[in-house]
Amino acid sequence: MAEAPTTGESGAERVGVSARAQQWAATMHGHAEAGLVRAHATSHALTGPGPVVARELREEWEAVRLRPGATRARGAGNRARAEEADAERTCFERDRDRIVHSTAFRRLAGKTQVVVYPSDHQRTRLTHALEVAQVATSIARGIGANVALVDAIALGHDCGHGPGGHASEDAFDAFIPEGYDHGPWGSDVVLASLNLCTETLDGIRNHSWSRPAPATIEGEIVSWADRIAYCAHDLEDAVHADIVAESEIPAEVADVCGRTRRQQLRTFVRGVIRAVDRYGEVGMEPAEAAALSALRAFNYERIYVRPASLAQSRVVVEVLRSLVEFYVEHPASMPSPSAFEVPSGDPVRAAVAYVAGMTDRYAFDRAVGELGWDPARLPPSS
Repeated sequence: MAEAPTTGESGAERVGVSARAQQWAATMHGHAEAGLVRAHATSHALTGPGPVVARELREEWEAVRLRPGATRARGAGNRARAEEADAERTCFERDRDRIVHSTAFRRLAGKTQVVVYPSDHQRTRLTHALEVAQVATSIARGIGANVALVDAIALGHDCGHGPGGHASEDAFDAFIPEGYDHGPWGSDVVLASLNLCTETLDGIRNHSWSRPAPATIEGEIVSWADRIAYCAHDLEDAVHADIVAESEIPAEVADVCGRTRRQQLRTFVRGVIRAVDRYGEVGMEPAEAAALSALRAFNYERIYVRPASLAQSRVVVEVLRSLVEFYVEHPASMPSPSAFEVPSGDPVRAAVAYVAGMTDRYAFDRAVGELGWDPARLPPSS
């Protein structure tokens, strides 16, 4: 086996590089023998004979194995700008990858789920999206739907959210004649440059229950998964933050789905799977649906509209509206790429697109730096 290069006494050791760093550097080129480069010197990961599972083979598998109403990748993949099919990935797998590698998805790590400046153990928009994807793919596997499509929709569903949670929609409503809705804004503005499939965009656009129904059963699955995930994990965060006590969860919830996130997710995921099996349609049977509704109502009263949350929302609305007004008047203060997110070239929409793309911390920093806001007026960082 070829020897790995070492840094040597005359190089890294002399300038004080640690033994651990030298060991890491020594693996720079992997481990080569008989024409194959391996990751580990002791690798023995023999795959044996078998085909490479390229796109066509997976599409054939979908055609045979998915339930009749599921969305097949073969025959889909319609995009605003035509593209050649990928050799390895189905069209929906490709969409999922594009979303995960997008700037908008990364920024979700710095955006509010419920609490501005969350603690290390509280959810952000990013962790919420990941949990929605977990719930959605569990349901999709259970009923034989297209897992890649639900994964793509779930991971992208909240990319249209601005900083500060749902209060950002109230803030931006003042500037968007049709109103600012994070679903359509995410599909039609934020993610437009990714050239995603129509089925993926439709699921993102219409995941909220107040929107028209998605065109695919995978989109409907994500609509349920979103509500299931946030009802369970927002409650868990509130319990850990001493906003509510687990013992306060109403009996009509606890008796059906328990008091913990784990129990609730298990109940609601299985509830959707059982309903599909019984009715042949994506939904939830009355007992579980009533418990989910009661849980959401409890969260609404005790978490989302409690005085501290409303006070936080008022500050967010004031900050974001002030920032949009500033950037409308001072467009040169925005980075030029923001203009590409609004094909119409409307300066107001461009300003909204720029501010909506900000993380919580960056928006509040800009309020202090650009507008001269007193930091004491901002939500506390704890």
